[in-house]
Amino acid sequence: MNLQCALLDVRQMAQADQLTVAAGIPAIMLMENAGKAVAAAIMQRWSPCPVVVLCGPGNNGGDGFVVARLLVDAGWNVRVASLVPVDTLQGETRQNAQRWKARPEAVAPAVLDGADLVIDALFGAGLNRALDGAALETLAAVSDRRLTLIAIDVPSGLSGDSGLSLGAVQATLTVTFFRKKPGHLLMPGRVLCGELVVADIGSPAAVLEQINPDSFENDPLLWLADLPRPEYIANKYTRGHALISGGYPVTGAARMVARAAARSGAGLATIAVPEVAFPIYAAALTSIMVEPLATADDFNNLLEDKRFTALLIGPGSGVNTITKNRTLSMLATGRPVLIDADAITVFQEHPSTLFEAITGPCILTPHEGEFKRLFPSDSGADKLKRARAAARISGAILVLKGADTVIVAPDGRAIINSNAPPALATAGAGDVLGGIILGLLAQGMEPFLAAAAGVWMHGAAASQFGPGLIAEDLAELLPLVLRTLYAVENVDQR
Repeated sequence: MNLQCALLDVRQMAQADQLTVAAGIPAIMLMENAGKAVAAAIMQRWSPCPVVVLCGPGNNGGDGFVVARLLVDAGWNVRVASLVPVDTLQGETRQNAQRWKARPEAVAPAVLDGADLVIDALFGAGLNRALDGAALETLAAVSDRRLTLIAIDVPSGLSGDSGLSLGAVQATLTVTFFRKKPGHLLMPGRVLCGELVVADIGSPAAVLEQINPDSFENDPLLWLADLPRPEYIANKYTRGHALISGGYPVTGAARMVARAAARSGAGLATIAVPEVAFPIYAAALTSIMVEPLATADDFNNLLEDKRFTALLIGPGSGVNTITKNRTLSMLATGRPVLIDADAITVFQEHPSTLFEAITGPCILTPHEGEFKRLFPSDSGADKLKRARAAARISGAILVLKGADTVIVAPDGRAIINSNAPPALATAGAGDVLGGIILGLLAQGMEPFLAAAAGVWMHGAAASQFGPGLIAEDLAELLPLVLRTLYAVENVDQR
């Protein structure tokens, strides 16, 4: 996968630093470069004003001492507070503390008096315990006084691996180095970081090949080359045929799925519906085909048609035996199947029945509530860890939805999405997402990449619309999203 999109966890970032030093860039230079990047980001955004730099005992604190020195050199009014006595500092942090001519104050709320900007260089992403003592009290005071906070690496108290807060407060700007970490994208970290800047401090990109990362930020660079595109010799059959199991009396969900599948490129889309619901579906749809089911055997007979290239069940299906049996029948075909909503919940009493039936390409798209119905609860585990375990247990590609949707393959590869706007928190948006992914699957796109592409396109469509979005708007925005993606691909090919 494209290493430009790689995310490095705390262990991998430490490995990247070690490999960088081994490649000939001294650790003291890395720290100087980090401080320069933070100082430059601050000076680009603010005019000189009173600043307090809060320095911790590790490398993060060393970065803070560099920032303080560089801001003073640029004419800023800077005070430094240290969490520990400077004579207890070690290595490069100690060297940079010694270059700071004044004696640092102690970290305490009182050091904030008169400051306009506060630079948080207390703890980096590797902190694995809750903030306490002077650090906690001082950062809480920053929040209470509504001072502008600039964080180095992550806001102190934010886990770089999970995005969970251990006492972190809101930053206006976070400057990190080389590559983002999962915690920069996972909630609540995504919000707590504020504006996020990734600075180049000299680490060669080649070190990523030695680290072999397995987590990535969702970006067209990961899947654009595999995105299906219409060809001049194509026809509606070669572009794939999506089959959706439609429900009754809830009919809107499956209709939105079908429109999204068609808008994302499927040549044909059919909804199989109870005969009683046929007039409702048929009256509301034009290019989407509707297949009435009169008997219990009609659905299985429909599945025998090999021209259906991808299948979806769940939205509006109902939590009942029919939904369970149809899901198992779909999986038995060996064709790509997307399972959502009621088709997930229906297996909550016996998840193993579903997992044992997954022997071919399968995508599960639960929100958190549905996820908890299928998978063991571990309140202490972060979203990425939970999703990885679920994908491994189920044998399916997992799309764990939310503001920080995570896409995980059974082999552990993970993609975290970051382009979803708040407007997507609306009824039916998840149904449209399922339809987009279904349309890509129907065209033959590799399932893991189809899931990632669908999630990104879903967010991009919502961002095009903005406030006031309802789910029905999303499918109509997909042509613009696709046009933009195709144009990028054309540029890349040239």
